[in-house]
Amino acid sequence: MIQSKQTYCELRHSYSSGARKYTDRHEWVTVDKEIGTVGISKYAQESLGDVVFAQVPDPGTKLIAGDECGALESVKAASEIYSPLSGTVTEKNKDVEAKPGLINTSCYEKGWLYKLKLSKLEELNELMDEEQYDKFLKTDVEKR
Repeated sequence: MIQSKQTYCELRHSYSSGARKYTDRHEWVTVDKEIGTVGISKYAQESLGDVVFAQVPDPGTKLIAGDECGALESVKAASEIYSPLSGTVTEKNKDVEAKPGLINTSCYEKGWLYKLKLSKLEELNELMDEEQYDKFLKTDVEKR
């Protein structure tokens, strides 16, 4: 029992660094203790163009990794938002709902979408780090 508790503590500590992780659908997440902050990548917001509408999940919403949980609309496209991790939404960025353009001007700082209390920290292992995501983008562009 002590060993599994130690492993959990080590796992929890290793994900408190705030390093950004990415999905293949271009969402990102940073983790502080057990709270994940979710947004879309620079690549995603550039692909969408000027975002004019953002619908994000309400606090209390329970999500499973991969669940569709919101939507973004721009002048040229619409895109669903998918949760990168499982957990319960603790906060939504009301500023983004009021001023969706924040996603374009500050996708990693002021343009975050929602926060959630993570229920499965191990899911972070399935996401890409910055270097892996950059390689993924290059491969994805070459396929087109």
